[in-house]
Amino acid sequence: MSSVPKTGDFLGHPKGLFLLFFTEMWERMSYYGMRGIFVLYLSTIATAAAMGWDMSYFGIDPLSAGADEEYQKALNSNALSILGFYAFLVYVTPVLGGWFADNISGQRKAIITGGVIMALGQFALGTPHAMVPGLELEFMYLGLGLLIIGNGFFKPNISTMVGDLYSEGDKRRDGAFTIFYMGINLGSILGYFVVGSIGEKFDYQYGFLTAGVGMLLGVILQLSLANKYLGNIGTVPAAKQTGDSDEAAAKKPLTSEERDRIKVILIMSFFTIIFWAGFEQAAGSMNLFAKYKTDLVFFGWEMPASWLQAVNPIFIILLAPIFASFWIRMGDREPDSPRKFALGMFFLGLGFISMVGAALQIGDDANTKAHVVWLVMAYVFHTMGELCLSPIGLSMVSKLAPLKYTSLLMGMWFFFSGIGNYAAAEIGKLVGDAGPLSTFGGVAIMAFIAGICLWLMADKLVDWMHGAEGTHDEEQLLEEELELTGEKQ
Repeated sequence: MSSVPKTGDFLGHPKGLFLLFFTEMWERMSYYGMRGIFVLYLSTIATAAAMGWDMSYFGIDPLSAGADEEYQKALNSNALSILGFYAFLVYVTPVLGGWFADNISGQRKAIITGGVIMALGQFALGTPHAMVPGLELEFMYLGLGLLIIGNGFFKPNISTMVGDLYSEGDKRRDGAFTIFYMGINLGSILGYFVVGSIGEKFDYQYGFLTAGVGMLLGVILQLSLANKYLGNIGTVPAAKQTGDSDEAAAKKPLTSEERDRIKVILIMSFFTIIFWAGFEQAAGSMNLFAKYKTDLVFFGWEMPASWLQAVNPIFIILLAPIFASFWIRMGDREPDSPRKFALGMFFLGLGFISMVGAALQIGDDANTKAHVVWLVMAYVFHTMGELCLSPIGLSMVSKLAPLKYTSLLMGMWFFFSGIGNYAAAEIGKLVGDAGPLSTFGGVAIMAFIAGICLWLMADKLVDWMHGAEGTHDEEQLLEEELELTGEKQ
């Protein structure tokens, strides 16, 4: 049985919560900072030269007309392919890491192991090319591999430890998750501003090294303060705490209601592929559009393109309490989960309508750049879509999944998100061929169609939930919504 050490509370919560808050903040700073500059790093001529990607690598004749433009398109496409495969695997390995922690190591050792591996991955990416002549490509793939493995150990386990700080029925638990997820968003803001600035203004590899230092700070916090503020929480694998009643429940066959609820999870998880395929253009095609096609100069100073991605976490923090209270004030008119998903799709579509506006502004003129307000509007609409879909989906899985399949189905939820991330890269590559107007317009249409389909299917999906979306008192609902709308994957 886990126990919290008697170290006193801070802001009404165990001090261990704030240790986990800062650990997660530094890890997210590392993750999102790297993600914010990675595709920009791979799309530069200097990186291409170091990796040995000359024009012949892409099948381009250097003497042909427009060779330079074709080379840049090929670099962008190559960068998006690598980013997409990385993002897909980042969502697959947490399934394995969660199982490893539950059955072998416990959460505490898993997040320390994952943190160290991720720091090594950032340092591998940040190793100066001059130090590893002829091995630049190998060090890049080594870095990505370590980040993927480390994330698998870290991502699924630290959130579990937050819940373990509180006994069953403790009303502070919802507020604790809200505080914790603010750490996630603060970390991503730090990543985009600190790592992004260093990467774009000085050297991309210095940015990766900075991200690695941030990850190490989180590991050092855990190693130095965990025993004092967390006690034995996360030290014993969950499988070793299973009681006889849990084992008996695991052997029971699924009921028809449980099968219906699993169908709802799988159907709505499938639709998330479409959402994340659009939303994750932020790190790919929209990031490249910001870098090369957007006017980022203000009073003679050029803003780093990666800063624009900070619009999402900033507005998550600003809009989360507004969305939470809005759902509650709607009372009986509050949309059910499938219709909230549909609203998320509609907001995604509106975001890409804004990107269509940016594409129309630049037209076919290579010298014209879009106004930055188009991208800001797109990120704001996408954030609103995220608040309608991502936290609602996580809550849906936890409510609908049969107890013995909860971890598996949560893993499947992230697996579908990974497919969406991979699809995002493939769609982003179309910008170089079909052009931004056709690509962004196509994503907008796809999002609207998905939203309409979900809206039409909503009643049947709610029926298959068999009352899982029951009513509660207003105070309880507000606490739940504040917890959920603060979440970020």
